[in-house]
Amino acid sequence: MTINAYRLSVLAAGVVGVLGAGLFTASAQQQPQIPQGWFKACTKQEDVDICNVQNIVTAGNGQLVTGVSLIELKGKVNRKVFQVTVPTGRLVPPGIALQIDSGKAQKLDYVICFPDRCVAEVPLSDQLVASFKKGQGITLTSINFQNQPNPIKIALTGFSGAYDGPPLQQSDIEDRQKKLQDFVAKNNQDFAK
Repeated sequence: MTINAYRLSVLAAGVVGVLGAGLFTASAQQQPQIPQGWFKACTKQEDVDICNVQNIVTAGNGQLVTGVSLIELKGKVNRKVFQVTVPTGRLVPPGIALQIDSGKAQKLDYVICFPDRCVAEVPLSDQLVASFKKGQGITLTSINFQNQPNPIKIALTGFSGAYDGPPLQQSDIEDRQKKLQDFVAKNNQDFAK
C-alpha cells in the first residue's frame, strides 16, 4: 500500500468521527437523537472519490461506542477497506472480532489509534459485502483494558439499500454537523452549571 493510499484510508476513518458524531437531530422535546441504521456519505479528496457506508452506535450522551465503515476509494487511488472504530482503552493484540449472524468470527487488526478512538481494518471484499447483504446482524467484539469482551450487535437491516443507494446530500451532512456543534455547545453549558 502506498503512503497516499494509507493516508486516505486513515482520512476516511476520520469520517466516522466527523460524520458519525454529527448525526444528531432534534425531537419534539429538543432532545438530541441519533438516527439508527446504515447510511452512505461520499466526498472528493484531490483526485480521489471516497464513499463510506456506515453504521454508528453511540451512547446516550453521544459518545462513540462502535462505528462500522465500508470505504471505497476510486480515482488516483483505488482501494476498498472495511473498518471498525471503537473508543480507546482496548487491548490491541486481540484486535476486534467480526461475526456475521452465527458464523465464524474474523479478526480485524488495529491499524491506528487517535486520542479518542482506535480503528481496525481488513480489505473489503465482495464476499464480505455479499455476506452483509444476506445476513441479519453482526457482532463486533473488542476487549477492554480490564480484559473483558465488549460485544456490540448491529442489525444489517437497511444495509443493502444504503450500500446500493445514493449517498446523503452535502446539505444533509452540513446540517448534521451544525446540529452536532449545537449539541456539544449545549452539553458544555449544561456541564458548566
